[in-house]
Amino acid sequence: MARPDLNQLVTLDVLLSEGGVARAARRLRLSPSAMSRALARLRDTLGDPLLVRAGRGLVPTPRALALRDQAARLVREAEAVLRPEEAIDPARLARTFTLRSSDGFVESFGPALLERTGRDAPGVRLHFLQKADKDSTPLRDGRVDLETGIVEGSTGPEVRAQALFRDRLIGAARADHPLSRGAMTAARYATARHVAVSRGAAADAVDQPFLPPDLQRDVAAVVGGFSAALALARLSDLVATVPERHTAGLRAGMFSFPLPTPAEPFTVSMLWHPRLDADPAHRWLRACVRDVCGAS
Repeated sequence: MARPDLNQLVTLDVLLSEGGVARAARRLRLSPSAMSRALARLRDTLGDPLLVRAGRGLVPTPRALALRDQAARLVREAEAVLRPEEAIDPARLARTFTLRSSDGFVESFGPALLERTGRDAPGVRLHFLQKADKDSTPLRDGRVDLETGIVEGSTGPEVRAQALFRDRLIGAARADHPLSRGAMTAARYATARHVAVSRGAAADAVDQPFLPPDLQRDVAAVVGGFSAALALARLSDLVATVPERHTAGLRAGMFSFPLPTPAEPFTVSMLWHPRLDADPAHRWLRACVRDVCGAS
């Protein structure tokens, strides 16, 4: 069975609403003869004359009257589907967004983000998930709306990314740690006992790519996140190496110091799947995250 020509639906709507060929032709910017041919094709498609002569004008047939409202509704619905979505009113938005982030992001940026979204969109709920790995699958399958992290080779090639801020590694220890007294040197830092953050072995610590390759540290403990590393460092002689901005809230009351050894800075970005590029609600959320991270 041949597929119907949906362009005829627009023609039918205009003809039935205008009730005449001449007026319909002007509205569609066609010649009267072209409009007459379009009416002839509609009559052939529907098996009904639709508009018939009555004196000097045309009147709709019963079939045309039955189709008029339906045709108008379908055309309006199709136009709504094909029209770019309008800007949303956050105050009327009711939606839950799932954000996946590395350890420390919620503590450092979560309160300001919740204040911003709660003020502008009280119907929005934020669901924060711990980022346990760099797999982009949760973004692709829709389980996660937005995540933060460092764009790497393992990041899915289709994932969109936008930089949020630059960060750097610093050292952190308890307030009265021996390193807090005297000049900080690379030797003192390296020979201290360390807690490393890794999803595997100490050699795969997350800070390793940003530190000198020949740096040798005495790693006494390995944990899975920055908050655990700082909790151990706060109550022991261990030293944690952590991102400065990402862990600002977690390090309150601790001795923090610039690393006395070269370390590469890095960019923290937000990442999302391209299917959400044009979603007005998601665009609003991205603007909120960008503003909060830029102001913190």
